[in-house]
Amino acid sequence: MKTPTNLAHRLVLAALILVTAAAASGRAAEGPAGIVDHLVFGDPASEAGHGLKASGSDVVKGGLDEPARRLLPAGAGDWAGGTVSFRIKVDPARPNYFTVRFWGGDVTSNRLFLYCEGKQVGYRHLGDIEQLDYGSDEPAYNGRFFYNTTPLPPDLTRGKTELTCEIRSTGRIWGYGRDFAQYQKPMTEPTRGIYRAYTHGDGCFVPPADERQGDPPATPTVRKSPGPEVLEQVKQRVNREVEAQLKSDRPMHQMQMSLLAKAYHVKWTAAHANPRAVQRLVQSLDETYRAYVRNPRLAQEDPVTWNPDWFGLGPSGQVIDLMRQQLAPLLDETIDDGAGKSLPRRAAYSAMLVASRDWNARNRRLYTNQSMIKDLYGIYLCNRGIAVVDPAKAMPEAAARRYLYESVGLQPWLGSDTDRGPSRSAGDSYFQLTAKGLTKELGYVGSYGEVLDWMNDTYEATRPAPGQPGDEKIRAQLIKAARARAYFRHPALDAEGNRTMRLEQVVGWRDSHYPGDVVYGQRPSRDASALQTAAATLEPELVGHAQQMIADNQFFWSEAHVMSESVQALRITIGRLHTPDQLELIKAQPPSGSRLPMTWDQPDFVFSDEEDGVVALKNGQEIFYASLYWRARYGINGLARVHHMTPRFDRTAIVRQETQFDPSGKTYTRANWTNFGFGNGGIKYPGDFRSAHAGEVLPIARAPRGIELKPGDESAYAGKGTFYTLRYGPYLIGMNCTADRTFELTVPADFKPAKELVSGQASSSSAPRKVGPRSTVVLWEGR
Repeated sequence: MKTPTNLAHRLVLAALILVTAAAASGRAAEGPAGIVDHLVFGDPASEAGHGLKASGSDVVKGGLDEPARRLLPAGAGDWAGGTVSFRIKVDPARPNYFTVRFWGGDVTSNRLFLYCEGKQVGYRHLGDIEQLDYGSDEPAYNGRFFYNTTPLPPDLTRGKTELTCEIRSTGRIWGYGRDFAQYQKPMTEPTRGIYRAYTHGDGCFVPPADERQGDPPATPTVRKSPGPEVLEQVKQRVNREVEAQLKSDRPMHQMQMSLLAKAYHVKWTAAHANPRAVQRLVQSLDETYRAYVRNPRLAQEDPVTWNPDWFGLGPSGQVIDLMRQQLAPLLDETIDDGAGKSLPRRAAYSAMLVASRDWNARNRRLYTNQSMIKDLYGIYLCNRGIAVVDPAKAMPEAAARRYLYESVGLQPWLGSDTDRGPSRSAGDSYFQLTAKGLTKELGYVGSYGEVLDWMNDTYEATRPAPGQPGDEKIRAQLIKAARARAYFRHPALDAEGNRTMRLEQVVGWRDSHYPGDVVYGQRPSRDASALQTAAATLEPELVGHAQQMIADNQFFWSEAHVMSESVQALRITIGRLHTPDQLELIKAQPPSGSRLPMTWDQPDFVFSDEEDGVVALKNGQEIFYASLYWRARYGINGLARVHHMTPRFDRTAIVRQETQFDPSGKTYTRANWTNFGFGNGGIKYPGDFRSAHAGEVLPIARAPRGIELKPGDESAYAGKGTFYTLRYGPYLIGMNCTADRTFELTVPADFKPAKELVSGQASSSSAPRKVGPRSTVVLWEGR
């Protein structure tokens, strides 16, 4: 590690390393499993011994007939519910953790927060330290318990033997709410039961041997329904909307036009090769131009599209491109602009598309999913439309495709265009995808990292005409991304107890969902079916993943589930347009032996992506995920997020680790934020809420040359380490995130390695391990 250049920074760094190294390399010795104290909720003796006081709660008989305490709604319209306070012992000389035990079958939309000495531990939304429970709309771990572990701030426990704590409850939140009423919803039902709370010194909480656990079903069932009738529902839904637009005389907006233009090329729809569809599309494109004349900002954002400032007039450009042959005889006709002037149709369309393309090129987005959508629609598809109506004003295809290559990670993302060239706001070598195919936002992302639908749309857009091959480089990148995402689907049970695979979201930067969504090869979305990538590429491995979903009978359910959503109905309809043909194509493929890597009967493996700082491994009957680069937006936080699944119980945790980094000499001081862990703390809550983390000083890592970071800047560089050492239970991980250096993983004296999991070789040596550039070593103690 390089030496910091000033005394203040050396002191901050020393304090961070002392805390993280103590947690990373030493086992707690306080008692069984490192436990300092534990409280059994609903047990009169245990509650009395901890001075428990409850307001607005009840005691129930829960999982395995064990007692649990729930917190209850306070009243109609109240966002905050019951509370429970208690005293609990801590170690005065060492870092402490707080773990809660929940039953995996409980379902609730409510949230639970920990307060110690009157201060809130963790953040309400997407902070690097999580709340105790953010609820779940499905059983999190059917028939078994799960444990959630949170680090307690050292300043709260140093020199103390006991803390006064409180668990408070609230209703769910909607993270996109623009005011408090939209954001924080009322609490209308009890929380899930709280079974036990523990304080302990080791980041990996080990339940006492006599603590009862559940068991997974011996043979999970296969879903019985729904079945093929869903396809008929898909066709009926699409044709209802198509026929409504064909019958109407009112001009369509951009998304309605998009459906009709795409349906024109799909044989089973009412729009297929239908002259009325051409008439309606021309009428609507004319009116879109008149609307642009009345309001030129329409080129920047159209309120009828979801996320209006991402699409611009790209959907209109795509309509023109898809219908180029049908529109060709009509482009030189004269139309009025609605303001007293007349001009050729091609000139009108060109004017609005050029305005949209050029504005979007100057206003690009950094986050991968946003970059893909904005570059595809706002720039590329606008340009495809311009190439049809006014070739002289179109960018050359290679120049336009450059934006797509940047958005899918084939070339460095150079930022927005300026008069002096690309802004290079993220430097000269920032790629939207890692070399292994994951998105970077800023680290591993679960839900928002599922960009296969947008990558497919990008590939589709490059086809010279429907049915012809698209850009081969983008296709190859799409396959790479799909293979990388495959490691982040793990075996689980669905809400009814059937066999399924779920998306790993616990360790995702932009996720607050547990359990993860039902996902196999591709996440079913409003914009596409789960078969889209397999059908577009016919790559045998990806076809196998699709066949696995069909064999588990989760495909029809996924389509029915998406169609049951009540929001963005037209978007969902457009996304179903190709589902029937995709299914027929997959069914026509020969059986593939490929299955998702985490499937229980597949070989053990380790997947690591050092650019995202994430590890996924399957080891016998254990599945382990960890984000070592974890929500470190503003500085080095010394924290990792872990999800460790075993057959009998599940653990989620935020744990301390040792982080080496290149110091900038600057520091960031945590603000008194209790809501968002970013974005100036988000919407403020009524009342005096104090953060237990306010005032903590984090060192800022050095950014690449040419990028200036100020304290408080959210950045891909401010909190990124060069080498991480994480010890969690039987696992010791060393991850080298640099491209050109070698580090050394030190094996603690009490860690007895049995195997190196990346190579699969037995390894009992306690000697330090060399970890080369962009590589990871995982040692396992064995059982």
